Amino acid sequence: MLENMMRSTFLLLSVALVVGLAGCSYDPARVSTEPLVIFDDDGHGGGDFCPPGQAKKGNC
Repeated sequence: MLENMMRSTFLLLSVALVVGLAGCSYDPARVSTEPLVIFDDDGHGGGDFCPPGQAKKGNC
């Protein structure tokens, strides 16, 4: 009887391990040479939009 209980426990743990690992996947790290943040420093007047208050200051 003890042997059957150990066998069923081993079987249950094995099934749980296989089901648990079935959802895992390996995704290696990717190295990118492009910058994470790109600052667009064209200055003022790049478009037609002028924030409120900036036209009064003469910044647009």
